[in-house]
Amino acid sequence: MSTDVGIKSMAELLRAGATMTGLSCPACSSPLFRMKNNELWCASCQKKVVVVKENEQISEIQAFSSIENLESTLMAKIVEINSRIQKEDDLNQLEKLSSVLSSLLDNLDKAKKILQKQMS
Repeated sequence: MSTDVGIKSMAELLRAGATMTGLSCPACSSPLFRMKNNELWCASCQKKVVVVKENEQISEIQAFSSIENLESTLMAKIVEINSRIQKEDDLNQLEKLSSVLSSLLDNLDKAKKILQKQMS
């Protein structure tokens, strides 16, 4: 990312209420910003950054990240299935789509419970 774009991105984060921290990105060395939801963000890389302390298990952080990715994927599929349901007239196909939607919602609920458990 060019320097001008990175600086503009940083300014936008500050205007949005993010706080610049004393930490730097391990990939590009740019300052990290703490978002309102308490996540760390690199304006230059446009990525979330997770800080692992010495006593934390890296595998736990990776699992947490995987569950977050799963949650995003499930949400995207729910939106996709909802769109298909709205257009569908065939009752058999509607039944199949409803079953898939129900399963996706159940899995999303499970993923959210795991994330809540890990955050507490």
